[in-house]
Amino acid sequence: MAGDCIFCKIAAGDIPGDIIFEDELAVAFRDINPQAPTHVLVIPRAHVGNASTLTEADDALIAHLMRIAGQIARDEGIEGSGYRIVLNVGSHGGESVPHLHIHILGGRQLSWPPG
Repeated sequence: MAGDCIFCKIAAGDIPGDIIFEDELAVAFRDINPQAPTHVLVIPRAHVGNASTLTEADDALIAHLMRIAGQIARDEGIEGSGYRIVLNVGSHGGESVPHLHIHILGGRQLSWPPG
């Protein structure tokens, strides 16, 4: 799956993305179909299917991704007004790319319940 994964290709630099953060473990880029004024995806560089496939061995990775999400919210200026962090799992959950990714959404009033 990883070989054909669009997010793996963005992380590797094989496909361009509007990258706003990267380190040895993760990449963050703007969503190409934004659902809010700020809509950023944070992904691990290594292919991880989705949140349901995480194991105890991934604890440090998911913590790292969440810290990055918080930093991006600060950098994007949405921390004070509030934002949403979303992990979609499976087709009914709205997952369209089977690679673990955290959505950071903000910059407007978000409604509840979503979708």
